[in-house]
Amino acid sequence: MELSIFDYELPSELIASEALSERSASRMLVLDRKAATFTDKNFSDLVSVLGPRDVLVINNTRVFPARLYGKSDTGAAIEAFLAEDLGGSRWRVLARPGRRLKTGKMIIFSDRLTATVAYKEPDGTVVLDFQAIGDLASIVDEIGKTPLPPYIRRDPDALDRDRERYQTVYSKERGAIAAPTAGLHFTSEIMRELKRKGIRIVELTLHVGYGTFEPVRVDDLSKHSVLPERYEINEEAAAALNAAKERGERIIAVGTTTTRALETNFVRYGRFAPEKALADLTILPGHDFRAIDGLLTNFHLPKSSLLVLVSTFGGHELIMEAYKHAVQARYRFYSYGDCMLIV
Repeated sequence: MELSIFDYELPSELIASEALSERSASRMLVLDRKAATFTDKNFSDLVSVLGPRDVLVINNTRVFPARLYGKSDTGAAIEAFLAEDLGGSRWRVLARPGRRLKTGKMIIFSDRLTATVAYKEPDGTVVLDFQAIGDLASIVDEIGKTPLPPYIRRDPDALDRDRERYQTVYSKERGAIAAPTAGLHFTSEIMRELKRKGIRIVELTLHVGYGTFEPVRVDDLSKHSVLPERYEINEEAAAALNAAKERGERIIAVGTTTTRALETNFVRYGRFAPEKALADLTILPGHDFRAIDGLLTNFHLPKSSLLVLVSTFGGHELIMEAYKHAVQARYRFYSYGDCMLIV
């Protein structure tokens, strides 16, 4: 299948550059796959839309401030986006301007953090060896900036209010370089209302990495693969999900990252199993969804791997028709935008 069929026109003013003041004030487009229909609702309707036999699976990863600003030893300004932890104090980064960074070059981020260029990859990424006076993660948390997606064309403000707003209210496990954005709509009160209705909430962890938003660079989707991401499903979560399957309850994933973790795990074992490993499944047209029965997700970029995943689950024709409607109805798109529930 060709990537071009996952394209659509989006006016730039529909790209949400700021979060709403109230998380749950987002709109929600509800898609019924069997009926091939969609209905305009609000996210605050979620509790009434779901039933007491539904199981909601959330990703409790927490975003860390992965964007660092420093200067080279010759005084040139350098931006380094921490894209992949290679172990120890070594990271693969997206650097701007990367052309200045030759092997052996030093970058000064603060009086307690410097880095040396170990080598450059053919794809343009740069591998840095960090030297920290103290704990590296703590220093990054102190001086780093929120890693907003590139289509949000502004910097985090001086107070970095995005640092908390670009987190889910249930985030716990530090390690993501992007938020699992379908979860940004939830409030603590809505979580309580869901539980009061009898809807079970199961947590897993998938640390969102560069693969989630890496551009698809091939026209033939069969040649595309999404980079692996670290995930964990513990024993309690696996048991709860297997019990839900046995009872015939709907398992609804909050986000494409949760979906990838669940489908990777189920494909690997034929059931849900406790595991701390890499989610390496690339979901393309033809994938047989065995883990999930529903998906809550935001509106994704044209020709992205995330839109391909959503279209594979919801049906290409219905999803693209729904996106066309969302544009006409002036929904807000992308990370800080509105959402859709596919059941």
